[in-house]
Amino acid sequence: MSGSFATSVHPASTAEQEAYLHLQQALRIGRYKPGDRLIPEEIASEIGMSRMPVREAFRRLAADGLVTLRPNRGCVVAGLTLDEIHETFEIRSVLEGLAVRLATPKMTTEIFEELDRLLDRMERAGQSGGSDWVSHHQEFHAVIFNLSERPKLIRQITSLHVVIEPYMRIWFDCVNKPLSAREEHQTLIDALRSGDPSHAEAVMQEHIIATPSLLAEYASPGR
Repeated sequence: MSGSFATSVHPASTAEQEAYLHLQQALRIGRYKPGDRLIPEEIASEIGMSRMPVREAFRRLAADGLVTLRPNRGCVVAGLTLDEIHETFEIRSVLEGLAVRLATPKMTTEIFEELDRLLDRMERAGQSGGSDWVSHHQEFHAVIFNLSERPKLIRQITSLHVVIEPYMRIWFDCVNKPLSAREEHQTLIDALRSGDPSHAEAVMQEHIIATPSLLAEYASPGR
């Protein structure tokens, strides 16, 4: 099972979709910073398409909260205040708590093996200082919430991950490595192994809601 956000939710089948996924990925990895203006002509040339699909992609990104469409300025990359970061994680905790509740009865030996592999990759990336840690972390969570098999829920969780990922990368770049990550995520796996949906939901919510306080020091506006 793949933990990929793009392929699990939005297969690229049109020029607009291609532009949307291209820009979404660029925003996730922090290629564009809050306040940056996105020029449709430049992006269209880069991807190899006309401006119209790019402009349509801007509208979708605006609906996701990733950019703002402003009169006379066009499309501008959005940023989150500290309060908005906290709110995003509060929403994530509720939605991913529901997802893990739905996923718990569907866990299999193969899924647990995949989660163990991703946890190993996270640990190796953390030890080496590689930014792949954030990608593996997202994949770990995606494996679980995709098991909910609730398309709308998956889309909403995915959009929240995309919004917060640049801040996760800033945090990761500012710390030596997430020392407690293995223990925290192993606790999640153990909760899933318990087979108790309510327990797994509570552990997931606690795991997510503890994160904003870690990000606050490094993701403050103007940093």
